[in-house]
Amino acid sequence: MMPHAFDHDGFELLDPADAPAPGYGSGSLSDLLPTVAAGLGVDGFTATLPLAPADRVCVFLVDGLGWELIRRHPDWAPFLTSLLPSSLGGTGRPLTAGFPSTTATSLASVGTGLPPGLHGLAGYTVAIPGRNRLMNQLRWQPPEDPHSWQPYPTVFERVHAAGVATSQVSSPLFAQTPLTRIALSGGQFLGRTTGEERMDLAASQLAASDRALVYTYVSELDGTGHRYGVDSDEWRLMLNSVDRLALRLAEQLPPRSAMYVTADHGMIDIAPEDRIDFDEDWELGAGVALLGGEARARHVYAVPGAAADVFTVWSEVLGDRMWVATRDQAIVAGWFGPAVDDRVYHRIGDVVAAARDDVAVIASRSEPGESAMTGLHGSMTPVEQFVPLLEVRKP
Repeated sequence: MMPHAFDHDGFELLDPADAPAPGYGSGSLSDLLPTVAAGLGVDGFTATLPLAPADRVCVFLVDGLGWELIRRHPDWAPFLTSLLPSSLGGTGRPLTAGFPSTTATSLASVGTGLPPGLHGLAGYTVAIPGRNRLMNQLRWQPPEDPHSWQPYPTVFERVHAAGVATSQVSSPLFAQTPLTRIALSGGQFLGRTTGEERMDLAASQLAASDRALVYTYVSELDGTGHRYGVDSDEWRLMLNSVDRLALRLAEQLPPRSAMYVTADHGMIDIAPEDRIDFDEDWELGAGVALLGGEARARHVYAVPGAAADVFTVWSEVLGDRMWVATRDQAIVAGWFGPAVDDRVYHRIGDVVAAARDDVAVIASRSEPGESAMTGLHGSMTPVEQFVPLLEVRKP
C-alpha cells in the first residue's frame, strides 16, 4: 500500500491497491463455464466454483441483473428471490463480473472462461494500439479482425468438440456479430425474437440430448435501466418480466439438468449533479489524446510524454471519489486478472479511473448518447460488480 496521499484541498486520495479487485479464479464470471464444462466431463477444464456436475446445463444471462438489485426488489422478482441463500432452499451466491463491469467485457469473460487481461476486451471502448483511435468493442467499430483481436477458443467451441450438444439461443440480431463470433460461438446459434420463445427453445434443446450445454440471453432489463434508471417503475416492471421468464424456463427443465441465472453487471443511477463533463473540464482534458471506457470506468490515453502529468491531474481532481491508477498499477492490483497479454497491454489506458462513489465522468459532446443515460455501470462497487449465480436443479 502506498503512503497516504492528499489532494490540494486536503482530501485523501484512494489507493488503487485498495480497490476490491474481482475474484478471478475463484468466484468470477470467467469461472462459470469452465466449472460447468468440468462437470460435463470435458477434458482440460477445472471446476473452481462449488457446483455439482449435471448432464444438461443451461446458462441464462440477463443483461444488467445485479445481485444487489435482486435483493432490493423481492416483491418484483419473487422467483429469483426464492433462489437467494436467505430463502428456504436457496443456494444462490454472488459472482464478480470482472473489470470493467460492462457487457462486452463480461460476455467475453463468460464465453472464453478467461479474464479481460487475456481475452482482451478490456473496456467499452479502448485504444487500438499504434493508432490514435478508439475501438468500440460492443458495436465493433471500427471493424478490427475479430479473431486477431480475441484469438482464444471459446468454452462452447471446446465443449462442442468434445461431443456435448451445444447451442446459443438469443436474438437473431446477434447471430453473426463479431462479439458473438469471438465470445459466444460453438455448436449452433438459434435465433428467437421473444424471451418466451427463447426459454421454450432452451428447454427443448436441453431435453434433446443426453449431454447438453445451452446459453440463452435477454437484454431488455439493461436497456430499461440505462434509459429510466434502476429506481424507476419501468425498470421494476421489466425485472418482473425477467423473473417470469426465469420461472418459465425452470418449470420446463428436463431430468438431470441444472439451470444457472447470471448477469454481466449491475447498475447504479447517477444524478446530474454528480456527473463531471470531461468535454467541459479543461483540467481533466489537459494532455489527453483519447478518452475511452465509459462514465464509471475510464481509460485515459495521454499524448506522448504526458502520462505522468495526466495521472497527477486525474488523481488530484478525482482521487477522493475514484480509484485512479496508472496502467501498471491497475495491472499489478489485479483489476484485469492475474495476467495481461502483450497484445492487450496498450489497450489499457495510461491512466485508469474507476468510480468508488456516486460520480461519473461523462463526455457530453463526444458521447452524447451514453452521457444521457440515467443508469450506469463499469466500476467495482458492489451494485455494479456483483452478479447472481442462482441455481435450479431437476434431479
